Amino acid sequence: MSLTLKRLRQVLDYNPETGIFTRKLRGRRGQHRLVAGGKHSKGYITIGIDCKSYLAHQLAWFYVYGKWIPQIDHENRIKTDNWIENLRPATTPENLHNAKRPRHNTSGLKGASFSVPHRKWRSYIQVRGKHMHLGLFQTREEAHAAYVNAARQHFGEFANAGETP
Repeated sequence: MSLTLKRLRQVLDYNPETGIFTRKLRGRRGQHRLVAGGKHSKGYITIGIDCKSYLAHQLAWFYVYGKWIPQIDHENRIKTDNWIENLRPATTPENLHNAKRPRHNTSGLKGASFSVPHRKWRSYIQVRGKHMHLGLFQTREEAHAAYVNAARQHFGEFANAGETP
């Protein structure tokens, strides 16, 4: 990474309470502020500096802590919410544990699917790349509750029951 903290602070201001970056612009009438960045195709805010594009949440961490962290998790799962208290370092698996319910999930609840042969709701979780069967249940809510308990046990603060923000 070639961007230095000094260069970042030369061109941008960051408000850690709002998560918003503004460009430092100098014109004929003095200094101006312009909100920096735009929405990326995956929903994150990106900001261009010196002909290179950066993710705003990574810039926020760098701006506040002076360290470049390759993987940052949005605790509330809102990709555009870059206030510093919402950001935390994460590994790729931790980031995935905090993901919302997958789009292909038809039960509406994370970790619950209907087992046609058993005519019951099945609960499952994936831990370190391995699928774990948690049991069969009468209702999808019971299957989901089993998933939530297992997620808290295995993923700790990164556990997410699948709610959308």
